[in-house]
Amino acid sequence: MQKDKQVFDLIDKELERQRNGIELIASENFTSLQVMQAMGTAPTNKYAEGYPGKRYYGGCEVVDEIETLAIERLKKIFRAQWANVQPHSGAQANGAVFLAVMKPGEKILGLDLSMGGHLTHGSPANFSGKTYEAFHYGVTRDGIVDYEQMETVALREKPKMIICGASAYSRDWDYQRIRSIADAIGAVVLADIAHPAGLIASGLLNDPFDHCHIVTSTTHKTLRGPRGGIIMLRHDFENPWGIKDPKGNLRMMSQLLDLAVFPGTQGGPLEHVIAAKAVAFGEILTEDFKAYGQQVIRNAQAMAAAFVSRGYHLISEGTDNHLMLIDLRNKNLTGKKAQETLDKAHITLNKNAVPFDDKSPFVTSGIRVGVPAITTRGMKEKDMETVVALIDRVLMQADDEKTISEVRTEVSAFMQQFPLYPELG
Repeated sequence: MQKDKQVFDLIDKELERQRNGIELIASENFTSLQVMQAMGTAPTNKYAEGYPGKRYYGGCEVVDEIETLAIERLKKIFRAQWANVQPHSGAQANGAVFLAVMKPGEKILGLDLSMGGHLTHGSPANFSGKTYEAFHYGVTRDGIVDYEQMETVALREKPKMIICGASAYSRDWDYQRIRSIADAIGAVVLADIAHPAGLIASGLLNDPFDHCHIVTSTTHKTLRGPRGGIIMLRHDFENPWGIKDPKGNLRMMSQLLDLAVFPGTQGGPLEHVIAAKAVAFGEILTEDFKAYGQQVIRNAQAMAAAFVSRGYHLISEGTDNHLMLIDLRNKNLTGKKAQETLDKAHITLNKNAVPFDDKSPFVTSGIRVGVPAITTRGMKEKDMETVVALIDRVLMQADDEKTISEVRTEVSAFMQQFPLYPELG
């Protein structure tokens, strides 16, 4: 069969874009070459509805081994008793948890999207806000999760589930306090750790498993694996909420969650992606990965300091994790303008609403900046100063095409110091 030159030329073009630019989108990272290689392998051809040892199709003996290996490695990473590696994404992992625990119309409480939360934590534009009655807590004027507001809303509305986790929040979480609020009303606690999962895996941030009933994550971002989702329990338990399976039987929470993933929310698992997850989980179990996590935090804090020294307003005045949220109003810029202008200079980040924003979600007053991908490329603290200086030059001369062009050339030259997939030529 003739090679599809049109598609593969575009793939090569995307590789060059990644190589030549500064990638600062907080939810993105670069997998290892072997993770990418695992995704393009024979398990993509295999249907495997069900779970290892309990499949609906024959010929699953090898993919059973692959999926079991992924599960066992993941359990070891987080000291979990049970894990499901089949969700196609973080959103589908969350959807399965809702299906296992909630009935349509029941109440959930999550961080407001406009305050740094995630679509699947009750946004009215998302299934979570359409299917369930969603309430929200926010952050204080200092940019820290408002636990008092969380408690006030929880005691008033008595949601069945409290969700903690965010897509644009730079501080660690007080999981113990959240659990105490939930216990007062008999609520389930779901921790969505999609963003900081890699840092939690390395013991660098608070451990949600000590206090949260159920934990979900993506496998990309700081875990540096393929795009996908996971669900975990440190301790399986008989659900105290009397939740029954479709046949009316009381089940252990792990059983309810398995049923919610398949057949509840998706069919055949992507076994080639699960193979890549297994590879990534193996990498996470090495000492090198912990060193990577430590460097991520050092880089984020160095970058935050560099922004502050140039007069940028960081929400919460800093970061504990891999990202920072920057309010650009004192620079007379919108997030949309900043993102679009930096794109021209091959510096990629995303516009983002900031707490108490006065602009629409399509414009925003801020940008979200993350360091996982550039840390994977090999950058250290001293390089953060260079990156911030380049960003500042572009933003302070956002309408000067000559400056943007000069920075674009400098960015390409700078990134040659940090080769990406040199094995690919």
